[in-house]
Amino acid sequence: MDSFLYLQKGLKASLVGEAVADYSHVLMMFGFAIVATAPALIISRMISPRRRSNPVKFLPMECGQVPSGAGRTHFMMQYYAFILMFVVFDVMAIFLYAWGSTLLNLEKTATLPIIAFLGIMFGAMAYALYQSKRRDIW
Repeated sequence: MDSFLYLQKGLKASLVGEAVADYSHVLMMFGFAIVATAPALIISRMISPRRRSNPVKFLPMECGQVPSGAGRTHFMMQYYAFILMFVVFDVMAIFLYAWGSTLLNLEKTATLPIIAFLGIMFGAMAYALYQSKRRDIW
C-alpha cells in the first residue's frame, strides 16, 4: 500500500503534499530572499575596487583624527529607564495586536493568559518608572 505518502497528524492521516502545502508561503519567502540577495552580493563583488588598501586605512580614527584618551569610559545611565519603557511598550504592542486581531475567534479562557502577560508587562513598566526616579544611576 502507499502508506509512505501519508503522514500521521493526530488521528487523521494526510498526504505529504498537503503538509508541504502548509509551508509553501514560508518556502516562497525564503526563495525570494535568496533571489533578492544573491544578485546584490554578486554585483557588489563585481564593481568593488580591487586595489590593495593603504595601511593608514586600518588605523583607528575618530572622525578622521587620531584618537586621544581612553577607549572605554563610564557609560551614563540617564536614558536607561526610557529604553526599558520602549522595549516594554514594543513587546506589549506586538502581543496585544496579535491577541486583539483574533479576539472574536478566541475562547473566553484565552483572556486569562493575556491578563497575566499584561500584569508582567505593567510590573516591568513600574520598575522602569522606579528606575527613572533614581538619581544615583545618573
